[in-house]
Amino acid sequence: MQIYPEHELEAAPGLPEPLPAGERVLWQGSPDWKQLALEAFHVRQVAVYFALMLGLQAILSWDSADTLSGNLTPLAWSSSMAIIALGLLSFTAWMSAQTTLYTLTNRRIVMRIGIVLTISFNLPLRWIAAAHVKTNADGSGDIALELKGSDRIAYLHLWPHARPWELSKAQPSLRCLRNVSAAGDLLHAAWISRQSELGGDDTRQPIPVRMPAAAIAR
Repeated sequence: MQIYPEHELEAAPGLPEPLPAGERVLWQGSPDWKQLALEAFHVRQVAVYFALMLGLQAILSWDSADTLSGNLTPLAWSSSMAIIALGLLSFTAWMSAQTTLYTLTNRRIVMRIGIVLTISFNLPLRWIAAAHVKTNADGSGDIALELKGSDRIAYLHLWPHARPWELSKAQPSLRCLRNVSAAGDLLHAAWISRQSELGGDDTRQPIPVRMPAAAIAR
């Protein structure tokens, strides 16, 4: 696993250095920022929480002896703070999506992530033990990568590009792809082809899947 500095020095979008001979880009994609805001930054749940708190504040602060403006002013301030918080969460999700680029080649996956400090994770296909696909009703979804061996990436280094709640051995994740099945098909084909090149004895087998989700290999 290699980590690279800022993407301004990239040899090509999403790639920190020129591809070696025989390697080619098969697919590139980024998260959908709206889906990322909902799934990774939990904007919907935070909005519900603020709505409940504002309702409770309205009930507890209401006093018929006070003027209408006296009752509404605290609610207006609280509502403004809630809107600002939701706006900051949504803006962070947008920035995260804008600065993220996932690249699949015939030999590896490169994840360029990070807003302020941008780094790239280089994940050779031979290191992938399993791929877990989460598909939403609209066709979007995530691909979580389970890695072989003892190499680990800290969950906080990956977040939000990590499979939720897999903390002990974080799984790099291609989050909130608009057409996750197409990316999954390409990843499966590339994995099979790479196994064949390396002379693996499991080239006819799909990437193993160890969770009840739609698999890359069908």
